[in-house]
Amino acid sequence: MQERNTTLETTSHISRNSSENVRKMPDERIPGKLIGAIVAVGSLAFIGILTETVMTVLFPQLMREFNVDTATVQWITTIYLLVVAATMPLSSYLNRRFKHRTLFLAAVALAVLGSLIMIVGHAFPVILIARVIQGMGSGVATPLMINIILEQSPKSKVGRLMGVGSLVITVAPAIGPTVGGAVSSILPWRAIFVIVIPIILLVSLPVGLKCVEQHRPTEEARLNSLQFVSIVLALCGLVMFLNQAGVAVSAAVSGGSATVSAVFAVVSLIVGLGALLFFGWSSKRSFSPLIRLGWLRDPMVLLHLIAYMLLPIVGIGFGYVITNVAQLSLGTSAFLSGALVLPGALIGAFFAPVGGMLYDRFGPVRPILGAFFAAICGPILLLVFSMRLTPVTLAGFYFIFGLGYSLGFSNIMTNALRNIAPQFMPDGNAVFNTCLQFGGAAGTALFSTILSVAQAGAGEEGGATFRHATAVGGSWTFATMIGIVAIAICCLIAAFRIGAKRNSRL
Repeated sequence: MQERNTTLETTSHISRNSSENVRKMPDERIPGKLIGAIVAVGSLAFIGILTETVMTVLFPQLMREFNVDTATVQWITTIYLLVVAATMPLSSYLNRRFKHRTLFLAAVALAVLGSLIMIVGHAFPVILIARVIQGMGSGVATPLMINIILEQSPKSKVGRLMGVGSLVITVAPAIGPTVGGAVSSILPWRAIFVIVIPIILLVSLPVGLKCVEQHRPTEEARLNSLQFVSIVLALCGLVMFLNQAGVAVSAAVSGGSATVSAVFAVVSLIVGLGALLFFGWSSKRSFSPLIRLGWLRDPMVLLHLIAYMLLPIVGIGFGYVITNVAQLSLGTSAFLSGALVLPGALIGAFFAPVGGMLYDRFGPVRPILGAFFAAICGPILLLVFSMRLTPVTLAGFYFIFGLGYSLGFSNIMTNALRNIAPQFMPDGNAVFNTCLQFGGAAGTALFSTILSVAQAGAGEEGGATFRHATAVGGSWTFATMIGIVAIAICCLIAAFRIGAKRNSRL
């Protein structure tokens, strides 16, 4: 009850003053070591996401090398995102229990170990194990970077520094497909992991050792292992449901047996939902919960969280859709398909700090809603022209989405976390980052399933029928994207209306 009262009182206070405070805060200087810490820790998350998107553009090549289908090869991406999502609930506990530098060194060790296994691994299960280890490293690094920003940045610079943090992470999806296409054109795909290890050891590690500092004392926090197992089961069950449901539908469409996959999908859904409900129930009754959830009683913050989980389904899933539609429908090379993602993702990523500056200057409403009303135009245009796309129009329409997405996305979490009590900020950070990664994993699983269903029974890859079926699957995915973004916009509008009503009563 005390947690609830503290949260709601703080929420009311912050909601009342957030827009005014954004304008009245003095212009404070950003410490150089803080920028170095953001770059050092964020680079580890950058490398994990980079290798994820590199693998995505190489899916057709990996399918041939490991003799697996589309639904199977996507687990190289999905399992990475799933492990990141499963690790992030620990970030609140880790942030309270261990020093920042200790967590940074653990993330470095996991990133290097995962890359080494990718270099020497020549069996598909070994590759998946490597992705699990790399996902654990990113799952530690990403929330650590956000916690450093929230704890150490000047109050007047929170928005733009969150934008810088978003830039560090979102540049990776921008260049990943292009790097993957370039590497596959001149070198074996494992060469990317040979390259990243020296970067980690010679750049990230020394910069982090010099710049990562501890500004708050650690606590004797306890790990609730039962709750951790339950949230992992929940995440795995829900993603497995999406994957196996897609396999079942694809098998049914192609005339095969879908019984086993359908049963597995239903069981996964039951396990996932049951574990999630147990996690919420036990968190309310635990003396030392894994994540404190009282702040989610505020509907305004909850609506921000829903939008923050939905949008990565599109934002992260887009890289998979664009590169595979380009190769399997338009017949482009791996290098060109990766290059198509580059303008929208790279330029959009560099606008993330601009979105943060707009937030600091104008408050949350106009920068966030304006960005996503622009972003939704991208998938709308892709749907309209889905059956007559060219590489140029594919890249151009994605550019529209990428620019709007980058301008507004990081501001959603920034605004939500500024509306909860400071002592619950590590918990909010853990939940938001978990939902981000779960949304990405769900998006990859969902869109690969849609494409697999469309391709079922369409003949061999490269044939005219298969290419047409992939184009049809692309149109289905673009329509799905529009619906997801529209729901997220509605959630944000509702959240801002709640905030406006609170302000009007004061």
